[in-house]
Amino acid sequence: MKVDEIFDALLENLKVGDASTTVAARRDEITKALNKDFRSVEGSTANRLMVGSYGRHTAIRGISDLDMIYILPTNLRSNYSSETGPRRMLNRVRDDLTARYPNTNIRVDQCVVRVQFTSNKFKFEVQPAFENSDGSFDYPDTKAEGWKVTKPRKEIAATKDCNDRTSTNMRHLARMARAWKNANGVAMGGLLIDTLVYRFFSATSEYDDKGSLWFDFMARDFFEFLMNEPDQDYYLALGSNQRVSVKKRFQPKAKKAYNRCLDAIANTGKASANKKWREVFGSAVPLEVTKSARSFKDTEEFIESRYPVDIGESVAIDCKVTQNGWRPASLREMLKSKTLLLPNKELDFTITECSVSYPYEVKWKVLNRGDEAERRNNIRGEIDSPNSAGNARHEQTSFRGEHIVECYIIKDGIVVARDAIDVPISTNAA
Repeated sequence: MKVDEIFDALLENLKVGDASTTVAARRDEITKALNKDFRSVEGSTANRLMVGSYGRHTAIRGISDLDMIYILPTNLRSNYSSETGPRRMLNRVRDDLTARYPNTNIRVDQCVVRVQFTSNKFKFEVQPAFENSDGSFDYPDTKAEGWKVTKPRKEIAATKDCNDRTSTNMRHLARMARAWKNANGVAMGGLLIDTLVYRFFSATSEYDDKGSLWFDFMARDFFEFLMNEPDQDYYLALGSNQRVSVKKRFQPKAKKAYNRCLDAIANTGKASANKKWREVFGSAVPLEVTKSARSFKDTEEFIESRYPVDIGESVAIDCKVTQNGWRPASLREMLKSKTLLLPNKELDFTITECSVSYPYEVKWKVLNRGDEAERRNNIRGEIDSPNSAGNARHEQTSFRGEHIVECYIIKDGIVVARDAIDVPISTNAA
């Protein structure tokens, strides 16, 4: 496939698509329920603003968190200005929505009312707010026991302005960055991604008028920009200049993506290029259809086919390698020292770090790659449950080649964190 064909297909596959209809229906019903209480109006869908990634039009397929501001009547300000005002307001919104959706999990969470729909895995975060004369909003914060300011209109406007200046490439790159984040387990929020993309285009005009034929270079240069960013706790958001936190360092995974971009570009025109771009952006990148010299069953499954993926948390895995007569060793440490595994070793994959709060579900994937896996017709790659205590996964090294183990953390039916580790085996015991 040509470069533009790869990226055109990637962006087409990232479109929110049919989900937009469901999002719009849910949004309208929530607004109607609130207008009925706050304005005594039946059936009105006015007085709302979609914000976040969906409101900035940078969301992709699989989006799960939808942010919405419900604009409150101005004459209610004084009634909710006391320390108890924020909680009373959020409780009132919660009660209105519970009456509309009595069988749905609805709760107050500091600044928003969370509405967790189970049928389609959407989670609406509804934020009641008073609009100010400058277009900003005052929203309730139960922790601060007061009202704080947010400026989403400025963020939406900055996104649109940058997108117009760059021939729509701002939103294209923001969606590609989300695909990278979800495919590689990068714990980044949508506003941070859009802010970094905005900063990238502020630093270069190279891609302001380029089409998808140049997106391989644009992706390469963006990841180079990310990997060279200095460590910091927060950025100033595009447009609003409000603080947006950095949850976890993204530079190491950006460097890995940059190197994969280099490999993909070096293999342009070959089937291997598609595979390299898949390592960067995930299964939304189409594979080049080729015939293998061997006959094998491709049993690999993709987590995106079973659950929505919206990475916002982090998880880290490691593996204890043991063999009779040998001291147990960490696979991560072996990889750092470039020590390859031999067959007939016991492998225990465990979660060493996880930022997701309980309860959650754990899934694993063990994928074999290469000539030996194909010759043995043993690709594997199914999405499996833990088979050992503590959500762990036990395996055994078997044959030479490239092997990859992935772990997924699923909360409320959505993959919110993932990590992977390479398992290189050096010699064949068969």
